[in-house]
Amino acid sequence: MSMLSALSPRKVERPVLDLSGEALRRSLQAMIAGSEEHGGIERYVDAVKLKSAMFQQARAEVEAGELDVETFKGLCTFMATVRRRIGPWLSEQAFTELREGLTGLFASSDDVDARIKRFCTRFPDDKGHRWTRDLATEMLHYSDPERIPLMNRWVWDANANTGVLREIWHADDIDHMTIPVADGYATFLMLREELSQFLSDNGFFRDMLFYVDVLCAQIYANYICEQGGSYLRVDFSAPEDPMQHTRRLLGLDGVRPGNGKTKLKSIDGEAFVIDDENLSGQLES
Repeated sequence: MSMLSALSPRKVERPVLDLSGEALRRSLQAMIAGSEEHGGIERYVDAVKLKSAMFQQARAEVEAGELDVETFKGLCTFMATVRRRIGPWLSEQAFTELREGLTGLFASSDDVDARIKRFCTRFPDDKGHRWTRDLATEMLHYSDPERIPLMNRWVWDANANTGVLREIWHADDIDHMTIPVADGYATFLMLREELSQFLSDNGFFRDMLFYVDVLCAQIYANYICEQGGSYLRVDFSAPEDPMQHTRRLLGLDGVRPGNGKTKLKSIDGEAFVIDDENLSGQLES
């Protein structure tokens, strides 16, 4: 079995994605160059691997009925598009309902798209709760990265016609077209396969799942830097270094390197320690 076939189920019918090799190469070069002063891209991958380990532990606590609101607040530090808006759901009473939704998200045998949709219907259907999809997709992906690709809205949002997929789509008139690709599980699965193949062709062979995540974040970070629109600056201020937006999208900007314990009780040793003061500020904003 090849590396790529081992990454995802065979039975899902994937769409055809017309990606730009030139756009991918530019993003890869920016990712490598920008990460040099921070210890190299491997450090980012190690941080994303740690994030995944934390989410896997959180899933085990959800399934055992043991996830508490304080532990969940720690997870929110690692979800940039969630943490600014989830504050009202972090009271004990509201969190009980949210935790029930997470239990159903993990326990259901339905397909991934149906599970995400059902989770989101537990919340109001308005602009103020669009973060609920990202919460579902981050929890699913980072707790089970081999089977479920990263499916956040910034990776691809078909209704808004925005995301990573648009930034690497091969078309001369991309600014004046709607990409005819749905934003379901099959599309994200195919995107991961294409990016995995691209990285493999460029000499990356280990931790492929997490390199794909970092590359996706770099691609969309490039877009944020290029556009600089006011609607983006609500969440993304002007960068002080070329990897700031990349870290933000991955949820790594709310943590700092050091020794100690993370918010999740079972993960010890040298890791990323949660900055509770920064978390509180994000939740209140």
